[in-house]
Amino acid sequence: MTGFVRTHLQLWLMLALTFVTGLLDAVGYLALDRVFTGNMTGNVVILGMGMAGEDELPVAGPLVALGAYVVGAAVVGRLLQRRNSGWEPVVTAVFATSAMALAVAATVLTVVRTGGDAAVGVGIAATLATLMGAQAAVARMLAVADITTVVVTSTLTAYASETLFGPGWLWLTHRRLWAIVVIIAGAFCGASLLRVDPGFPVYLAAVITAVVAVVGHLKWQAG
Repeated sequence: MTGFVRTHLQLWLMLALTFVTGLLDAVGYLALDRVFTGNMTGNVVILGMGMAGEDELPVAGPLVALGAYVVGAAVVGRLLQRRNSGWEPVVTAVFATSAMALAVAATVLTVVRTGGDAAVGVGIAATLATLMGAQAAVARMLAVADITTVVVTSTLTAYASETLFGPGWLWLTHRRLWAIVVIIAGAFCGASLLRVDPGFPVYLAAVITAVVAVVGHLKWQAG
């Protein structure tokens, strides 16, 4: 596989994971007591306002999600230390494990629900946040320019300050814009699927993550 094809395939795989972030953040905020599972900036702000007692905002959920995200990023970051910045078997293992964990979380959401059990909701939010931390750590290691899979603010800043008034159609075709569009699409899809069943968007996230693991592994093993 040529370097050009490999680079573009990696970009599309990271965009797929960005869509997953949108899906899971919709689940966290709408179904798990206003907790973000991927975008930690939102949790920090909600935590601060919740601690001030504003609008009955949650404290435990965002705090647990923050801690879980850090654990996921730290553990996977440790696994990836001193490895090449390419798709190694450990990357496949991380995504495959994430896909299985997402499928389990989706089943719990579908069968148990969370409306009457806050502990279950917080537990699922913590699980999803751990997986998003792991995903972000892998994305950082793979180092696809402008695609972190979980961060929107810095991407939007870079787009507005460096790309928006670029030459020709760069403002429309640049990956920074599409990273933002993709996470919005994921959130839209997640919110829409929640109306059918709370587990559906998480099942979809599991399928997408599994596909990313398989495609990435097969393509990089093929060289």
